[in-house]
Amino acid sequence: MASSYSSLGVELMATGENSGTWGDKTNTNLNLMQQIASGYVAKSIAGGAQTTALTVTNGNTGSEVATQIIELTGTITGNQIVTIPNSVEMRYIVKNSTSGAFTVQFKTASGTGTTFATTDKSHKFLYSNGTNVIDIMGDSSDIQLATQNLLKFGDADDSHFVALKAPATVASSVTFTLPNADAAVSGYALVSNAAGVLSWAQAGITTGKAIAMALVFG
Repeated sequence: MASSYSSLGVELMATGENSGTWGDKTNTNLNLMQQIASGYVAKSIAGGAQTTALTVTNGNTGSEVATQIIELTGTITGNQIVTIPNSVEMRYIVKNSTSGAFTVQFKTASGTGTTFATTDKSHKFLYSNGTNVIDIMGDSSDIQLATQNLLKFGDADDSHFVALKAPATVASSVTFTLPNADAAVSGYALVSNAAGVLSWAQAGITTGKAIAMALVFG
């Protein structure tokens, strides 16, 4: 009985098979396991609008599909689709390092996936369930930073940042809901309704109030 292969290219040897080469094949499988767990590959998808199918190499390392960290590179001049086989169950970290303002979708061959927007050159943490590719962070309900850890917003070259953090002690949990649009007038500030809902209002004391206070208090 001949060997069969997993969806990621791992050789599944039959009993009594590969006499004299079993050790070499086992070592290849172990190297492939390491690649699946922590391997990196740069994959160029340069060109116009197209679909690029990542490859599976049975019984050998170098399989793009069996690599956990995939960096997509190249200058793209049209929207891109990158696919993996439908049967693959795998976690991926995918970095969009392409140049060009076009979308890049990462999905299974016949299922759904996730899309980098035209200006999104970030990382995505993904997994394939054998049918679809799911964005782990995009599918999360909440994100919590523990023990006053910072939420950082880096500048253009990541040399400096603006950060937010929670106070050392919070009497009770609070959620702030942001306005659904920018302020209509320059100089307005965010104010709370005492229930966590923020809105735009004129900052400071209005001219009318200032005059009234001057008349009352002298």
